[in-house]
Amino acid sequence: MYLFYKHIKNKSIHIFFISFMVYIFVNIIENYIHYNIGRNHDSSAIILSSPSTVDWIKIIGIMIIFALIQGIMTYMLE
Repeated sequence: MYLFYKHIKNKSIHIFFISFMVYIFVNIIENYIHYNIGRNHDSSAIILSSPSTVDWIKIIGIMIIFALIQGIMTYMLE
């Protein structure tokens, strides 16, 4: 990560950071809804319930991986 940071410019770090944060913010809401749709796929109504701590860790871990990919791709295409 240090080598990646060393080679990017100051403006690019802002683009990377903003892209990363927007992805995290928007997708945490989307993943929360998808989690509940999956839990309630057999019922007629979707009941919102909070995932367990282990499920939150899995969701956030996957989101961070894809947010990093999103940020890197945004930086490379900029």
